[in-house]
Amino acid sequence: MTNTRVRIENVVASTSLASELDLQSISLALDGAEYEPEQFPGLIYRLKQPKTAILLFRSGKVVCTGGKSMREVEESIRSVAALIKQGGQKVTLHPKIEVQNIVATSDLGSEINLNSIAVTLGLDRVEYEPEQFPGLVYRLDEPRVVILLFGSGKLVCTGARRPADLERAVQKVKTELEGAGLLERDRGNSNPTPNRQALKPRPAPAVRPSRPKSTPPRTGPANVPASMSD
Repeated sequence: MTNTRVRIENVVASTSLASELDLQSISLALDGAEYEPEQFPGLIYRLKQPKTAILLFRSGKVVCTGGKSMREVEESIRSVAALIKQGGQKVTLHPKIEVQNIVATSDLGSEINLNSIAVTLGLDRVEYEPEQFPGLVYRLDEPRVVILLFGSGKLVCTGARRPADLERAVQKVKTELEGAGLLERDRGNSNPTPNRQALKPRPAPAVRPSRPKSTPPRTGPANVPASMSD
């Protein structure tokens, strides 16, 4: 059984840059910042590289979302902290960052029957109401994450705080489904491996030279004069 590839889609992390932030001043200093306190209490600043969004609050708290890795999260927060400091506010340039949630996607490699999974795993462990949501919600206790399973075999994992938890959760679900006979073989292995001997070119049969014979001229297209076949 091979490990299933897990792809991180979003890392949500938080930190604190100061005991208080002047969001009005920051909105003027950061080009493209969105600050409408009547609609949302925080300031939104979107970075192009890495492609993330930073939420700043008056309390000094900061939330970063959209990063594909912890490195992108750290780079985004430090970049914004440097810009705020250039604007004249006192902030921490290297704050302690805490991951709140990691969202990842994966593919089990084959289509699955969600009705059978719901019955086999038990309704006390899953939530499946296809009239309201096309996916099956599976909550794991260890690691403590939530898996959304879809009939195509694709899944979404959320609630993890470490990449290692994502790997464990997805592999645990795959192992459990295979053990219950609810997961077919991988799409990539649906065709049997060809025999290597069959792939080797066979030598052409030997042709014995024959004595020339006098044969009558053939009739038909092969003997049509070139002037007629043009």
